[in-house]
Amino acid sequence: MAGKRSIFEEVGEGQKPAAMPASGVIDARPKGARAGVRLWLIALFLLVATMIAVGGMTRLTDSGLSITEWRPVTGAIPPLNEAAWLVEFEKYRQIPQYQLVNKGMSLEEFKTIYWWEWGHRQLGRLIGLVWALGFLGFALARRVPPGWSGRLWLLGGLGGLQGAIGWWMVSSGLTGEMVSVASYRLATHLGLAFVILGVLAWYVFLLGRSEAELMTARRGREVKLFGLATGLMHFAFLQIVLGALVAGIDAGRAFPTWPLMNGQFFPADAFYVPDGQGGSLPMWHAFFENPGLVQFIHRMSGYLLFGFGVVVWLKGRKSGYRATRAAFDQVMAMLVVQVALGIATVLTVAHVHVAITHQIGAVILWVLILRARHLSQYPVAGSIREGTA
Repeated sequence: MAGKRSIFEEVGEGQKPAAMPASGVIDARPKGARAGVRLWLIALFLLVATMIAVGGMTRLTDSGLSITEWRPVTGAIPPLNEAAWLVEFEKYRQIPQYQLVNKGMSLEEFKTIYWWEWGHRQLGRLIGLVWALGFLGFALARRVPPGWSGRLWLLGGLGGLQGAIGWWMVSSGLTGEMVSVASYRLATHLGLAFVILGVLAWYVFLLGRSEAELMTARRGREVKLFGLATGLMHFAFLQIVLGALVAGIDAGRAFPTWPLMNGQFFPADAFYVPDGQGGSLPMWHAFFENPGLVQFIHRMSGYLLFGFGVVVWLKGRKSGYRATRAAFDQVMAMLVVQVALGIATVLTVAHVHVAITHQIGAVILWVLILRARHLSQYPVAGSIREGTA
């Protein structure tokens, strides 16, 4: 017979602890190396962001056509002696950019633009290598998280496509009377770079929490706010592509005044594009090749993006989650900074340092929008007691 229990004895004292309930099906599945894969993707993200900045500098210094061949493997080795440099220089002297713009350029000046383009391509090779080694390492160790193999293959496929589009872009400036790459090809190249960066950022956000945590968080998603954030993401992407069209024809240097464009709201001769024979090309060419019209569209789109951003921010301020509210505050702050940088780029005639800062600002804004969108879909629940809801 059991002895009497003291009134001071804790309930359950002296008894075997109750068995914990078995984990759910989700928790029972093998997790893979989520943290390791996330770190690898963060490294790729930083490399791609650097690639965008270096690509911007390559464009601003007119260096993109300095290497006239696409040699994915052997091109990794730069000229190692004077004779090799002369061979590369002679190839460059055959293209329109040298003959029409840089005729008389010295070998030393050529080396400067060559190194920018070589560095840009080398960084692309490094990104491909980091992806391949990381993917193979996790796959061979069977540490790829469940359901993630297809996503990681997608990254590799996008990277390979980006390399091909890069050469497609460069090849457009090597013949005829082209002294730079085609602006619409540049826009395609930059647009895909931001797609890759966005996919990487989204994957990093997803891997920051377990599948069980994400499924729980999704129950509290704010559908309307997520929809608005998705719209803002698409609008920002459009503005980035329009910015590439501006850069592609140096339209940012054409009207260095603000808020008017050389004293006018709408630029003169906005739909005129010379055909080289005293006439004009069809009107649709102006949307890609007329500096005034291209810059005007970019400006107007920027104003509309800012206005829509304010609407989304005000909605985000009403979120029931503190982390989500903070994320939209950061988007709004960066949007203000980016508008200011855009104006500064115009007023400084697209000065190299200002213009590249504007492009880096686009990267930061893009990622902040994606983060706010992610938190709208998978909010972080806080504690009511601590006031962190």
